[in-house]
Amino acid sequence: MPISNIQKENFLGSFLMVVAMATFAVEDSVIKLVSSALPVGQILFLLGFGGALTFSGLALILRKEIFSLVFFTKPMHFRVVSELTGRIFYSSALALTPLASSTMILQATPLVVVVGAAVLFKEKVGALRWAAVLLGFVGVLIIVDPASDSFSFLSILAVLGMLGFAGRDLASRAVPKSLNIFTLGVHGFMSIALSGLALSFFFDEPFIWPDASSWLYLLLGVFLGTIGYSSIISAMRIGEVSAITPFRYSRIIFGVAIGVLFFGENITSTAAIGCGLIVLSSFIVLYPRRRKQDQRDFKSTDDS
Repeated sequence: MPISNIQKENFLGSFLMVVAMATFAVEDSVIKLVSSALPVGQILFLLGFGGALTFSGLALILRKEIFSLVFFTKPMHFRVVSELTGRIFYSSALALTPLASSTMILQATPLVVVVGAAVLFKEKVGALRWAAVLLGFVGVLIIVDPASDSFSFLSILAVLGMLGFAGRDLASRAVPKSLNIFTLGVHGFMSIALSGLALSFFFDEPFIWPDASSWLYLLLGVFLGTIGYSSIISAMRIGEVSAITPFRYSRIIFGVAIGVLFFGENITSTAAIGCGLIVLSSFIVLYPRRRKQDQRDFKSTDDS
């Protein structure tokens, strides 16, 4: 049975999203290790500056433009502002509120993106896909299992950060494809660097010279960030946003695996159930279109 073009795009976009989430999960563990030696603001600045240099270097080698007049369009402005907003507020939430609360709120990003795709891009989101996205969100709630006092007034910081990241993902889709990944990467990582400076200024944390091991972790973080950033930009430009976005939940799965294997964390039975729901929701979201295609193929066979 032939596979339609949209199915191919959805599978490719989903694969790239999983790659992005895997690299981001490993990058998170790198940041966690380095944060014991360096302020978070400095880490974000160095990672952002290093990523911007990497994308600039690749653009020069491949003879791709780094700056473009498209950068002065509204979608690009919105994307940069969204990136900056997401980094500043979410990083602040991690510093000022419980990690469980902030993580749970961040996982609501796909819901906002799906709603945005339906409203802004007029994508059709069927009932089964909505149910799958909500199922994934339930899985996240089960894994995080926040304490009763997890939410506070400061939780608004995580909400603003989540909205910022959702806006960035939607803007990546709205930005003209003539704007290449290198240009997006340079400006995206510069936004991360700016957010690091803002955090350092806000918390009054002076920069310190990293030791050798910290430099190695930072270089690894830049490498992972470059791969992840390229993958997520490509993923949001391929296929349907409503089909690809739920695969963001895979970040929880990678994070749990890293925690168990490298940080000695334990997985509860409820967490395992939550991971299962997340995986299930990610596959269900691709099912409606395939089922409709199968029905059309079956009908055409009967008619013949």
